[in-house]
Order: sequence, then C-alpha cells, then structure tokens
Amino acid sequence: RRGYAVFNINYRLAPRDPFPAAVQDVAAAYRWVVDNAAAWGADAGRLVLAGESAGANLAATLAVMTCYPRPEPWAREVFDVARPARAVIAACGMMQVSDPARFRRRKPNLGTMLFDRISEVSSAYLDGPASGDCDLADPLCIVERGAPERALPPFFLPVGTRDPILDDTRRFGAALERLGVPADVRYYRGGVHAFHAAVFTEAARQCWHDTFAFLDRWVPAPSRDETATPGDFVS
Repeated sequence: RRGYAVFNINYRLAPRDPFPAAVQDVAAAYRWVVDNAAAWGADAGRLVLAGESAGANLAATLAVMTCYPRPEPWAREVFDVARPARAVIAACGMMQVSDPARFRRRKPNLGTMLFDRISEVSSAYLDGPASGDCDLADPLCIVERGAPERALPPFFLPVGTRDPILDDTRRFGAALERLGVPADVRYYRGGVHAFHAAVFTEAARQCWHDTFAFLDRWVPAPSRDETATPGDFVS
C-alpha cells in the first residue's frame, strides 16, 4: 500500500546452521537484490534494509558490511558492490550476541527464564566452526570501535520499554550518534519484545506510523520528473 517493492528472504537457522551461515545468506541475498531489483520494478539505489529481533541484527550487520571493509571473502563482496542502503530499520535487536551475561550484569534481578532464552541465542548461534571469529555477530561492537570507510545510512531503532534486550538498542543508537550517523531511537511504553507485530495495539500502530515517517524523511518518493531509471544509483 505504501508503494514499496519488498524482497523477503530466508536464511539458514541455528543451531543446525550456526554463525556465519545466516550472515553469508543475507550477504548473498543483498547481492542478488542489487543485481535483480530493476527486473521487479525496484531501484537498487533506494534500498532499505529492515528486520526485527534476529533480523535486526542481520540488517545491521549487512549495513556494516556495506560500509566497513572486512577480511571475510563474502563480506568483502558486499563491500565491493559499493551500494550502501539509503536507510536501515532494525527493531528490537540483540546487537551483540557474544556476551549475553551483560544483561544480567546490568540487571542482576533478570528472571532465570529470560536469561536462559537470551543465553541460548548466543550458544546456539555461535557454537560452530567459526565461533572463534564472531565479529560479524556483534555489529554493535564494530560500530562502537570506530568510524567506517563509507558513511553508514540513517537508522530507525524502535524497541519496547519492557523488552529485556532493550539496552542493545540504546547502545547501538548512542554508538551511531557518536559517529554522526542519524539514529532515530524510539522507546514504546509497555512494549515487549517484537511488540509491533501486535498491530491492534496503540504502541504498535504508533511504531508503524513512526517507521513510515522515518522512511518518508530519508527515502522520499521519487518525483515524477526524476530522470533516474530503475537500477541507477541515486546519491
């Protein structure tokens, strides 16, 4: 209804296929979309990366790969495409998978069941042959370490105030702001993890309203007299 062409992807899942399988699949999907967007009436120069929860981590990681040169061959292929997204929507993501204990250090009274679920994400995702080099599982840490070679796109970072992993959104927004990257961090009162999926609630409706307002600002609809053709890069 908003006029977007949407490419919705699958990726391999842990624990059967641990890191970096999901990141490799997202990298392959990104390259495919850039190469094939025009055939579906889309403009790869106006690309938006979006995901929630695990997808938020992967969308942020993909944005990092487009802007930071990396040693992994499949990550370098993404960087070499030289077409960063126009905007990123990363909702309620765990942006540092490697250290789940930080949530309990911050909140010692974090419930046992919640902490078990958070810890299982880390152990399942990183329990593989690449577990010794999990940098791209932690896009937050990459951004906190320093500036990219290419400017990162603007980020919309929504999260509910009752989300147990809220702090990653806060840290990620702060890290982006230190780099001068536009970061619209929104906190929705009473929202649990992935609250925006419950579209009948006031918080979810407000989140979607804010999402499209963010996109209208950073990826406005092309004017009728715009001369760029699908597939042309629009700076």
